[in-house]
Amino acid sequence: MSWLEALILGVIQGLTEFLPVSSSGHLELAGAILDDSMLPEEGLLMSIILHGATALSTIVVFRKDVMEMLRGIIKWQWNEEMKFAFKVGISMIPAGIIGLFFEEQIQQLFGGQVLLVGFMLLVTGTLLFIADLSKTTDKGVGFRHSFIIGVAQAVALLPGISRAGATISMSVMLGIDRARAARFSFLMVVPLILGKVVLDLFSGNVSDSTLEAGPLAVGFVTAFVFGVMACKLMIALVRKAKLKYFSFYCYAVGLTAIALMVF
Repeated sequence: MSWLEALILGVIQGLTEFLPVSSSGHLELAGAILDDSMLPEEGLLMSIILHGATALSTIVVFRKDVMEMLRGIIKWQWNEEMKFAFKVGISMIPAGIIGLFFEEQIQQLFGGQVLLVGFMLLVTGTLLFIADLSKTTDKGVGFRHSFIIGVAQAVALLPGISRAGATISMSVMLGIDRARAARFSFLMVVPLILGKVVLDLFSGNVSDSTLEAGPLAVGFVTAFVFGVMACKLMIALVRKAKLKYFSFYCYAVGLTAIALMVF
């Protein structure tokens, strides 16, 4: 992999992990456009690096919230911080179950599935458009909400379904305050990403990777920097109910991908 390819993938991952346009879908499309011929272990290693970078960017942006949750867990007191950490744990259950028992089936949906990505982007666009029509309320995230949002996150394992788009849209449709919805959406994925990174690193599938340190570093730094910017931008846009603009983008990219495969 060249440094330019690593730069492009880093930008895509950093932006699309937080903007509700599906990072997995865009990486699939980028792979098809770049005619990606990387060995599987090289692709896995770069994926680990990119996802680790965006997880770190989330921690940096929400560092105060992360520290409060950690203090709540360490003190082991049933305070607001501990409750929030517990809600994050509940939200991880659906995706965790899918990942444990259906990982092979999910993996089969990746690897050049441009047509599937196109249709799933249309679904993402529809979710965003509906969410923007929802009334603004001041509700917080409840324990029941946490599980329902977690189901939305599990559905977003499909390439082309935006995790941020699905979870934030579901939160807003449940009547949760937009700022709280964005905060919970971004924080709930950090344990899952870090857990997946650790599992992949110790899976033994990246031990023979020939990918050089330079492209890995470029991909990591680029994904981190653009991740921080996209995360902050997304928080502001959710508060202002501007999700419909991303729905138009998803429709455009989705229809283009479908047209390219069909015609």
